[in-house]
Amino acid sequence: MKPLTVVTSYSPGPFYEETLSPLATSGLVEQVVIVAQERVRLNIPGCSVLDAGPLTSGETLNRILSGIQTKYFLLLPEFKQISIEPKTLERFLETAETTKASMVYSDFYDQIESQKSLHPLNDYQFGSIRDDFDFGAILLFSVTAIQKALKKCGPIAEVKFAGLYDLRLRVSIDHSIYHFQEPLYSIIRNVGAIHELPLQEKLFTYVDPRNRDAQKEMEIVFTDYLKRIGAYLPPNFKEIEKSKESFPLEASVIIPVRNRKETIEEAVRSALSQETDFSFNVIIVDNHSMDGTTAILSNLARKYSQLKYIIPQRNDLGIGGCWNEALQHKACGRYAVQLDSDDLYGSPYSLQKMVDRLRQGNYAMVIGSYTLVDSNLKEIPPGLIDHREWT
Repeated sequence: MKPLTVVTSYSPGPFYEETLSPLATSGLVEQVVIVAQERVRLNIPGCSVLDAGPLTSGETLNRILSGIQTKYFLLLPEFKQISIEPKTLERFLETAETTKASMVYSDFYDQIESQKSLHPLNDYQFGSIRDDFDFGAILLFSVTAIQKALKKCGPIAEVKFAGLYDLRLRVSIDHSIYHFQEPLYSIIRNVGAIHELPLQEKLFTYVDPRNRDAQKEMEIVFTDYLKRIGAYLPPNFKEIEKSKESFPLEASVIIPVRNRKETIEEAVRSALSQETDFSFNVIIVDNHSMDGTTAILSNLARKYSQLKYIIPQRNDLGIGGCWNEALQHKACGRYAVQLDSDDLYGSPYSLQKMVDRLRQGNYAMVIGSYTLVDSNLKEIPPGLIDHREWT
C-alpha cells in the first residue's frame, strides 16, 4: 500500500482539479478523499467523495480517520490553489519518518503571476496553542500518532468548528509538531489577494460577534487540553481587599507608544479631556520612537502638568515592559487604565464609568467595549467589540 491518503474539502473554483490531479496521480498517494456537503462530479482518478459536514467538524474528522489505512495522511484544511515543488511529498514523508513527529508543516512561496516570494512560518513550540496558528496550506499527519492520541483521549470532540484544533492539541501532547524550514509548495494568488480579508478586519476575527460560536468551541477544546496536560487552574477567585496603601491620585490613564505620530496627540487629548469627580493623570511611556512622536509628546508635556511623560532608560522593552514602567512609577494612581496610542475615548465620561465600576464591584479588572473606526471615525467591520468572551 502507498503511504499517503490526501484529504481536502470540495471547492467549486476553476483550479480545483488542476490542483488535485498531481497529488492524485502521485506514486505515493493511495487515495484522495474529498469532503463535500453536496453532490459533486469530478474527473480526477483515484478520488472518492465523502458526503459529510465541514472539515472542521469533529464528526467529519472522526469518520475520515476511521477509514484511513495508510501510514500518513496529507490534509489540505482549507482549499487553496497550490503548486507542489518537485519531491514535495517525498520531503514531507522523509521528514516525518526522521523526526517521528505527529504533524509536519513547511514554509511555502506566495506566487502572483510569475513572481514568487518566500513565506516563512513560525516554529511550533510547547505553548503554541492559538487556534489560528498558521501552518500553511499542507499538513502531514502521522496516522499512528493520531491513533495513539485518540486511544488515550477518546475521539475528537463533537464540535462544528474546533475539530481540527482538537486533533492538533491531542497529537501534540505526546508527539512533536515539526516545522520544515524550507518552501515545499507555492500558493498561487490573485494580484492583491495575499490577505483574503482586509487586514484590519482579519486582526479582529477572534472577537467578531459572528465568530462567537466558533470561539466558544475553541475555549471548550482548549480547556479540555489544559486538563489533560495538568495545566488547568479552576476559577477559584479571591475577594479583592481594599488597599490601605496611599496613592498620589485615584487613576492613571496609561498609554504605551512607539512611532505613532499620526494618532498619539489625539489619544492624549482624549484622555486629558475626561470629566471625573476624582483626580487623575495621563502617563505616556514612549518606547524610543523615531518618527516624530517624541517631539509631539515633549511639546504636550510642557503644556499639561497632568501629563507624565516617560522615556525608559532601557531600549529592549516591549509593550508589557512599558506598562510595567508606568505601573511602578511614583505618579501612578490607585487604578491603572489602558488606552492604546491609536484609540480615543467614546465620551468625556468613559474614565468615570470604568473607575465607578472598579469601585462598586471591588474587581481586580474591568473590561470595556469599543468600536472599530477608520481615520475619519467612520465605523468599519466588525464594528462593536464587546469582549463578551470575558463573561
